Amino acid sequence: MRRCDVLVIGAGLAGLWSARLLSEAGLRVVLVDDRAGVDRRIRTTGIFVRRTLEDFELPRDCFGPAIRHVALYSPRGRKLPLVSAEPEFRVARMGPLCNGLLHRARTAGVDWRPRTRCLALEPSGHSTIAWLGGDREGPLETRFVVGADGARSRVAGWLGLSQNSEWIAGVEEVYTGVPLVGPPAFHCVLSPALAPGYLAWLVHDGEEVHVGVGGYPDRFDPAAALSAFQERLPVAFDWSGARLVDRRGGLIPVGGVLPRIASRRGLLVGDAAGAVSPLTAGGIDPCLRLSELAAKVTLAYLEGGDSAALGLYDGLQFRRRFRSRLCLRALLARVRHPALLELACAILRTPGLDGFASRIFFGRGSFPDVDRFPLRSAARALAPTVYRQPLTDLAPPLTVAAD
Repeated sequence: MRRCDVLVIGAGLAGLWSARLLSEAGLRVVLVDDRAGVDRRIRTTGIFVRRTLEDFELPRDCFGPAIRHVALYSPRGRKLPLVSAEPEFRVARMGPLCNGLLHRARTAGVDWRPRTRCLALEPSGHSTIAWLGGDREGPLETRFVVGADGARSRVAGWLGLSQNSEWIAGVEEVYTGVPLVGPPAFHCVLSPALAPGYLAWLVHDGEEVHVGVGGYPDRFDPAAALSAFQERLPVAFDWSGARLVDRRGGLIPVGGVLPRIASRRGLLVGDAAGAVSPLTAGGIDPCLRLSELAAKVTLAYLEGGDSAALGLYDGLQFRRRFRSRLCLRALLARVRHPALLELACAILRTPGLDGFASRIFFGRGSFPDVDRFPLRSAARALAPTVYRQPLTDLAPPLTVAAD
């Protein structure tokens, strides 16, 4: 039977980042995804914030020009302009970016298996048997599993970990050939009709235009809402030469980091772990930070053999940092009348209070900081540590695999 140290299920940003780090540390890593390529069926808008770009080494040729301007629109179209002195956002060309990250992972030694689906996970002594289907069918024995398989994670169920139960649905179209008027900008529209519980957006960085809507899926039709939004965009551009280059869509978990995201057999990263800002639905920065921590505790656990190392990977600990955002998310979810959003926007336009909106869009707060030390030195530091909460409190025993 084929064997590996770590099986990473899902090759989005979280899976690619975790797999590369673990392979660079000397572990045998297998990365599987049911897609033929990592540039297929991309779901994220690819909007990177300044904090992420400053802290992580990403291929800079995959990013568009910097964006400093944000415009927030009320349901009636009243505009609140915000400008930062810093380059706050850059939009990634996600296909090339994911291909670049995959190249780094394979160069580090990751065994990449596209068109391969994990059908079940079955406990076997101290290991786990993964039943794979697709191009590389058959059983694979692994010492540890990293679940990077998205908002509706099947790995979470197989490992007996927490699962997302609250999300918004997003849909977006990407265009080229639209001349930019004014500076690159991020336009956000609050509308209970077009985007219940979230917002509609238009981002033009001078090279690409991203137009999208998001909201609670039981309260709107995303495709119809996107069409309606495109008919009444908040800014006028010349669309005569526009060319549609991509369509994206998917679920975005907004319930915060899940309570139980680790067990002795595996852990969750990215959307599978709920590592998304409950308020803004931004998930890229939390994804990368949590993936680094996941790699460190995984290495410490596998090399040291002490499950206490996994105690640091505590979803409850992270949830405490998101209390205010979870409260704001609950409040936003209850706003169904445009008049209430109109009032909120009017308050934000009040002199002295517009700084609150600036903090939401330009603030440095995101996922809690984790140490940025090199992986192996961090793992050595983690391995002998006994944490406040025992692993038995983090997750129930592994359940038998089921489809």
